[in-house]
Amino acid sequence: MSSSPLSPAAWLRGSRRPTWLSDPKVLRTEVLAGLVVALALIPEAISFSVIAGVDPAIGLFASFTMAVTIAIVGGRPAMISAATGAVALVIAPLNREHGFGYLVAAVILAGVIQIVLGALGVAKLMRFVPRSVMVGFVNSLAILIFMAQVPEMTDVPWPVYPLIAAGLALMVFFPKVTKVIPAPLVSIVILTVITVAAGITVPTVGDKGKLPSSLPVPGLPDVPFTLDTLTTVAPYALAMALVGLMESLMTAKLVDDITDTHSSKTRESVGQGIANIVTGFFGGMGGCAMIGQTMINVRVSGARTRLSTFLAGAFLMVLCVVFGPVVSDIPMAVLVAVMVMVSVGTFDWHSIAPKTLKRMPAGEITVMLITVACVVATHNLAIGVVVGSITAMVVFAKRVAHLAEVTAVTDPDGTSVIYRVTGELFFASSNDLVGRFDYARDPDKVVIDLSAAHIWDASSVAALDAIETKYAQRGKTVRITGLNEPSARIHDTLSGELSGHH
Repeated sequence: MSSSPLSPAAWLRGSRRPTWLSDPKVLRTEVLAGLVVALALIPEAISFSVIAGVDPAIGLFASFTMAVTIAIVGGRPAMISAATGAVALVIAPLNREHGFGYLVAAVILAGVIQIVLGALGVAKLMRFVPRSVMVGFVNSLAILIFMAQVPEMTDVPWPVYPLIAAGLALMVFFPKVTKVIPAPLVSIVILTVITVAAGITVPTVGDKGKLPSSLPVPGLPDVPFTLDTLTTVAPYALAMALVGLMESLMTAKLVDDITDTHSSKTRESVGQGIANIVTGFFGGMGGCAMIGQTMINVRVSGARTRLSTFLAGAFLMVLCVVFGPVVSDIPMAVLVAVMVMVSVGTFDWHSIAPKTLKRMPAGEITVMLITVACVVATHNLAIGVVVGSITAMVVFAKRVAHLAEVTAVTDPDGTSVIYRVTGELFFASSNDLVGRFDYARDPDKVVIDLSAAHIWDASSVAALDAIETKYAQRGKTVRITGLNEPSARIHDTLSGELSGHH
């Protein structure tokens, strides 16, 4: 799928007939994957509601509307979007200081901002995220998923530990028997039945919060529609829009790699906006792509189509509204086991293998480690990606800066000298260019041959101007030759214009 704009009809229709309509095997995989994800979404959505300081139903409603909407308008099939911790952290202060109405208004405005950013092509910025940042992102994500389970494993009744061990064992060994039914689903069902039948007292999903007993109802946010309200919610909405887009686009890229397929990042950006607007009007707390749940869907359950995403949302509401009492009895230990397996499966173990580390340039390893450290320290994937990308650019600039070389050849008659410059001339490499010329001892005619170089920015033009000025002060002439077309264009435009005195 390309990133080019789609007509409304093509948007809804998709590129071809869904495979699950004609292949019962695919249909079964998608349905069961949707069910597993829905079960895993419930405690997560409730936890994120607690972070945001809202009723558990708000997080569950958001997960339902986000998943169902993104399944239709999103650009990456099989990716799960729902209420997330990153978004909850951003909007929690707004809810605390101004109330729930302002939170809902911020979610709707964030959706509008995401649509605008998507239409402006912000998704294209993803090409500037280096592989080392992507690996760091994946590894830090695996660490965060695991760390989120630690509170569920501390200060708990002792039966929790055998339950987690049994859940992990079932998920490791059951696929060797059959892969028809997802191992996490088998694990959840078997261990819930055993826990309830034996009357084992352990923390359950119900302990996280009360499940809703009815569907969400659309309505407008309860805020005064004034400029003051807009200025209050705008900073939070912008932060939520940026964090949500970054997490969603990084997740989409990850799913592309896992499934060896392409997805429309522009459509995904706009789709996230639409999903947040819908979620806001239904009184939800907003969200973005969920990497843990997406990994359960794509990597663990083998889902590949929009149906699993749609059903994850639909099953979520059915489970809460119709089967609330049953779902409330699911032990948290089983869901912890599922997320631990997701964490282990998500981590890129190859990236930290001694053989890989030996071959990898030190700069790449540094970028990966900085990305991981930032994400784990801040619990914010967006901050890690930004810091990691900036570090990668600095490492790259430093590496490329050393590639600019200057060699001098003096004519046998001693009347002129040719300086041959090779490499990329930009702010980092052009800084020490000025010091590579012998202004005092060179003959009167100086030729600077740039046929093996490329001028990238104003810093390089300023450096060349400075060289010409230094020679002119000594009554010597400089001729610049060999400029390629783009270099000549930037040089002709800026030469002589960069200092205050011409």
